[in-house]
Amino acid sequence: MDLRSLNYFTVVAEELNFTRAAQRLSMSQPPLSNQIKNLEQELGTQLFVRGGRSLQLTEAGMLLYRRAEQLLDLAERTREEVASFAMGLSGTLCLGSVAGLAPFLAGRWLAGFREEYPLVRFEIANGSSDDIIDQILRGYYELGIIAAPYDSEHLEGIPVGDEPWCAIFSADHPLAAQPDEPLPLRELADYPLIVPHRSSRIDEIRSWFRLVGAEPNIVGEHSNFVDVLAMAHANVGVSIFPQTTPVPMPGIVSRRIVEPSRQAGYLLVRKRDAVMSELSQAFLDYVQDYLQVHPADFLEAEE
Repeated sequence: MDLRSLNYFTVVAEELNFTRAAQRLSMSQPPLSNQIKNLEQELGTQLFVRGGRSLQLTEAGMLLYRRAEQLLDLAERTREEVASFAMGLSGTLCLGSVAGLAPFLAGRWLAGFREEYPLVRFEIANGSSDDIIDQILRGYYELGIIAAPYDSEHLEGIPVGDEPWCAIFSADHPLAAQPDEPLPLRELADYPLIVPHRSSRIDEIRSWFRLVGAEPNIVGEHSNFVDVLAMAHANVGVSIFPQTTPVPMPGIVSRRIVEPSRQAGYLLVRKRDAVMSELSQAFLDYVQDYLQVHPADFLEAEE
């Protein structure tokens, strides 16, 4: 199984038709069909269900398609990074980013970084902290901005800022009666909560509530921001998110949590002891220098 056969496979998987796939690849259909048959024989499993002119991916085919996309992307980025040695720093910088203020930070850093290295392109991969940690450990990208704290001993990171936590709920929820006022934490103890699906985050929330002599009424956990917005809108529960997390849904209200307040911390993380590409290392060095000069401007542009 080589990169060429994986490329043939991904095009067929996208077109689900050998004729159209062959046209995209500028080749005739019989050699393409043979390539797919050879790949199936090599892997010992069927990748497509063939029915007349149409194709359908099998479960094995769907798995291979996801992995092939990642492998082909990684191969292209590797080619660009190696080629960059001959033409100055260039290539594609891939950066994982959680929701909240992380994209604003990445934007500031990338703007300055590209002034120094105009040949550099970038790719922002959004996801939960757990998603980003998993992708870094698997080697799909080298750097990511995640929410603190994190559990993995295989990562190392630098703090890059923090912001207040807010409660998010439906506009017809009792807590929405004073939408412009801060929300005392003790009041949240009276309502069901939907919290991030991370043991470290849940432990942090429990210890926070104990400061006011209460236990959080956790009724659900989430790993997808859009899903939890829908749950909040339906009054399944109240959720807690960083202040700058976008709320692209009408009928949702957010209030900053106080008495006591807590900060959502962000970290720029990498795989511990990993040898990074020249591009990623240059970006990490740039961010560290940036934080030395701008240590306290985290929220200035957003307040």
